[in-house]
Amino acid sequence: MAGRIRLKTQLVIAITAMMVAVVAAFATVFLSQLIQHRIADADDGAHFVANQVFNATRQALELDLTSTKVDTSNEGALKAAIEESLQTDPGLNSLLQSIVGYSPTIYDVSLVGLDGRALLHTDPQDIGKIIPQRENFADVRNGSLRQQLGIVYGPASVYEIRVPVERDNKPFAQIRVGISTVFLKSELRPQLDHALTASGIAILVSLLLAAGLSNWALRPLTTIGKKLDLMTIGDAHEHEPESAATDEVGVVTTKIDRLGRQMRDVKDVFSALKENVDQIMANLQDGLVLFTHDSRVVLVSAAVERFLGRPRGEMLGKNAAEIFADGSEIGNALLDAFGQHHGLMQQEFQNAVGERIIASLDFIEEDSEQIGALMVLRDAESVRRIENEIEISHRLAAAGRLVSGVGHEVKNPINAIVVHLEVLRQKLRDIDPDARRHMDVIGSEIQRLDRVVQMLIDFTRPVELRLGDVDLRKLGEDVALLASPEAARQGVIVRREWGTEPLFARIDADLFKQALLNVVLNGVQAMPKGGDLWMSASRIGNEVELTVRDQGAGIAPDIRDKIYNLYFTTKKSGSGIGLAMAFKVVQLMNGSMDFDSIVGTGTSFHIRVPLLGSGREAQTPPPFAAMREIGVQAEIGKK
Repeated sequence: MAGRIRLKTQLVIAITAMMVAVVAAFATVFLSQLIQHRIADADDGAHFVANQVFNATRQALELDLTSTKVDTSNEGALKAAIEESLQTDPGLNSLLQSIVGYSPTIYDVSLVGLDGRALLHTDPQDIGKIIPQRENFADVRNGSLRQQLGIVYGPASVYEIRVPVERDNKPFAQIRVGISTVFLKSELRPQLDHALTASGIAILVSLLLAAGLSNWALRPLTTIGKKLDLMTIGDAHEHEPESAATDEVGVVTTKIDRLGRQMRDVKDVFSALKENVDQIMANLQDGLVLFTHDSRVVLVSAAVERFLGRPRGEMLGKNAAEIFADGSEIGNALLDAFGQHHGLMQQEFQNAVGERIIASLDFIEEDSEQIGALMVLRDAESVRRIENEIEISHRLAAAGRLVSGVGHEVKNPINAIVVHLEVLRQKLRDIDPDARRHMDVIGSEIQRLDRVVQMLIDFTRPVELRLGDVDLRKLGEDVALLASPEAARQGVIVRREWGTEPLFARIDADLFKQALLNVVLNGVQAMPKGGDLWMSASRIGNEVELTVRDQGAGIAPDIRDKIYNLYFTTKKSGSGIGLAMAFKVVQLMNGSMDFDSIVGTGTSFHIRVPLLGSGREAQTPPPFAAMREIGVQAEIGKK
């Protein structure tokens, strides 16, 4: 329905319906008795005629044929003699003719043999012909009112009653009296039409009376309704009644005024609260559903639509059984938890679109009485990704602290060795070439060790981020150009898909470019036989995703949880710093980094950072709160 029916209309409909029911009941009883009485009269009259014909036929059949020339042993001759006797019997024939003229409801009378042929008939032309059976009038007399009305208002038809006739205690023939409905229709229809007309007039009068009664009865409600309208628009305090009424309406109006003043105060508080709650619920990444004590939904966050695949409007106001009646895995578990009144603790399910989600249900109680329940839905992949990132961050932090300490401790001995090696060279000027060559080897190795230690110290050196608004499409294009020489040497073609939409993010351009370059060169070096390396950027929600996809051999499953570990590498000349550095840089930009790999097909790295204006952009930290990885350009791309 487009809207709710007004109370006035409901009252008119109720009174009219009650009147219609009463009129219909009385009319039904009257019509039923009238029709049944007339049908019973017609049936009794037909049976009276049939009994008259039966008696006359029985007398005609009692003639003695032994004194005639008829051979009584010949069944055919005997039957022909009986039929002739019946057809020539003056009393029986005169009775048949008088019956049709006497009774207007009698259509015809016939005496039909066992073979269905007419032995006698009020219409002489039908004698000797097969007479088909008509519908039994007893079915009409015992039928429903609807069937009897069908006789009155339907097409004219002929029914019959049947009376069997015996001779010598054996079935001989059947008396059929036809009853025409023409007379019944002409007699009953005017009376029925008058009754239906009177019923219609009574219903119309009741409708008018109901309308007048509803106006009179609802007049006080109209006054109250106007007062409520003024209260809803905030003007009730400006339209106080001129005089305080002492009747029921006046008392109710006074109370409405008081309620209006209270509701205006509550409305202001509620509006502010609702606005704050709506903002919070719209920005929540987790899905929250709040239930009342009877499992009815009163609050739904925007993220629930993504997890359950249903609009928020369809869930509000419904109970848990209605929402989760789809037979899904999560629906069955939640309904079971509601049924047993037992909370659901962080269980993982698969939704309709194949995504893994984590659901929990906690019952809210006050003074040992349940007042509601709270359901929380989370993206299982996001939870796992965050857990992995936290674990990797902890590993990198621990490794950084260890490296910083070891680097400083090793740096001093190395400096001392270098100094003493120089002194030794000055003192041993005239040594043989083999000894000098060994000293040169020792010097070069010490210098290489010093570079490695310096690189480790630089890796953990804290500096301040230099953030700016950068279009990641342009930054990605710059990285592609930087990686082109190395890609050309490997026979790799770098293909780009940047799209037309600007993708701005607040990042440190130099650090991010270095991190992305590490990932790209890592993909290039994973394809020693050449191939295509794809770089793309796209918007996903409030984030920008940079994807680097190679066609290398992929990452073996047993080492996938180690690739971000510092110093872990599968290359002979790698240092294991490139991906660890890239991961830490992305984290500094409030972003995330993950990958998916298929052995023998290739690996795709996904770097996500908040889109500019999403409210999650990286903020410039205080000095020494962030780390800038420097001095590792020589190791870029070495995994």
